[in-house]
Amino acid sequence: MQNGFNAYINEHVVVEPTGTGPLSGMDFAVKDVFAIAGHANSAGNPDWLRTHGPAGAHAKSVARLLSRGGRLRGATITDELMFSLNGENVHYGTPVNPKAPSSIPGGSSSGSAVAAAAGLADFALGTDTGGSIRIPSSYCGLYGIRPTHGLVSLDGVIPLAASFDTVGWMARDAATLLRVGEALIGGEDAAAGGAFKRLFFATDAWDVAEANCRRALAETADVLEGAMDASRLVVSPQGLEAWFATFRTMQGYEIWSAHGAWITKHRPKFGPGIAERFAWSANITRDDYERALPLRQRVRESLEELLGDDGMLVIPTAPCSAPRIGLTGAQVERTRTQAMQLSCIAGLGGLPQATIPLKGGDGLPIGLSFLAGPRQDAKLLRWIRDSASRMLPPQTVG
Repeated sequence: MQNGFNAYINEHVVVEPTGTGPLSGMDFAVKDVFAIAGHANSAGNPDWLRTHGPAGAHAKSVARLLSRGGRLRGATITDELMFSLNGENVHYGTPVNPKAPSSIPGGSSSGSAVAAAAGLADFALGTDTGGSIRIPSSYCGLYGIRPTHGLVSLDGVIPLAASFDTVGWMARDAATLLRVGEALIGGEDAAAGGAFKRLFFATDAWDVAEANCRRALAETADVLEGAMDASRLVVSPQGLEAWFATFRTMQGYEIWSAHGAWITKHRPKFGPGIAERFAWSANITRDDYERALPLRQRVRESLEELLGDDGMLVIPTAPCSAPRIGLTGAQVERTRTQAMQLSCIAGLGGLPQATIPLKGGDGLPIGLSFLAGPRQDAKLLRWIRDSASRMLPPQTVG
C-alpha cells in the first residue's frame, strides 16, 4: 500500500522478473512515461491517457531491469508531460515528500522519488531532461543519477526533448544506485578505466545556490578539497544565465516538435504553469533553435576537455532545500530558474551527473553533485559508493 504518500498512479501494475542477476530480490517503481506491456501511460495528464492505448511491449530499460532480476512494482505519478520541476500535479495529486511532508517532492519524477524515499520500492526509474531526477533526489534525500546522454535506451519512453532526454534512477543508498547502473549500462561504459584524480569546484554554480545551502555544503566541500587534487574555477565564461537561455530555447523547440501536434489536435487541459510553458514553446522558431546550437557545441567541447577521464565537477544539485507546497508566481519561477541554471550544465554537455544526499542547515535534505566526462558513468557510481562514502562525514548524509 502507498501508506498516504500518493507515489503511485497505479500501484497494481506488477511485473515479475524474467531473469536473475544483480537486482534479484529487489522491487522497483517506474515513472508513468515508460511503456509497460498492457498498461496505458498517463504522462501525468488525463487527456494523454484518454488518447493513448496500452503498450504492446515493455520499454527497453524496463525489460532490462526485469531480465536482471528486478520486480516491477507500480507506475508512479509524474508532472504533466514531464514539463516541470516541482512535482505538483493538479489531476492526480502531489506525492508526499517523506523527508519534508509540507514541501514539494520535486519533479517531474516526483512519484518515483517518493516511492524510493518512502521505502515503497528499493529503487525507482525516472527520466531527466532538465533536472527531473536530480532535483527530486535532492529534495527527497536520495542518491540519483542522470547518465551520459544516449547511454541508456529511450526506446518505449514518452519523449520530452530528444537531445536532452535521459533515463535515470534513484535509490536510498549508493550501493543500490551502482547495482542498478550495472544492470542498465553494464559493459557499455566503455571509458570506465583509471581513477578520478581531479576535482573542480565551479564557483559560478555555487553562487547560484542560496547562502544557507552553500553554508550547509561547505563542510563537505572542505573534506573533498582536503582529500583530492582540487581547484576552483568559473565553468561558464559566457555566464550560466546564457547557458540556461540556450538550454531553454533548444529544449522548448524540441518539446513543441514532440508534442505540438497532439496539443493542437486534442487541446488538453493543463494545470497552472504547464499550459504557459507549452504556449511559450510554440513560439520558438527553427532559426532560434539553430542560433543556439553553436554555444551548446562550445559548452560540450569545453567540458569534455576540462574533465577528461579523470576529473569531476562539483556543484550544488539544487539551489535550496525543497520549497513549501503551494508557492506561486515569482517565488516558484525564481527557484525553477536557479535550479535549471545548475542542471543545464550536464544537459548541455550530455554528461553524467550523480547527486548524493546531505543535510541542510534547516534539517531538510540537500544534494551535492558530481559531473564526470562522457561515458564515465559506472566509474562515477563506483566512486560514490567507495570513495565519497568514506571521505564524507557520516553526520552530513541525509
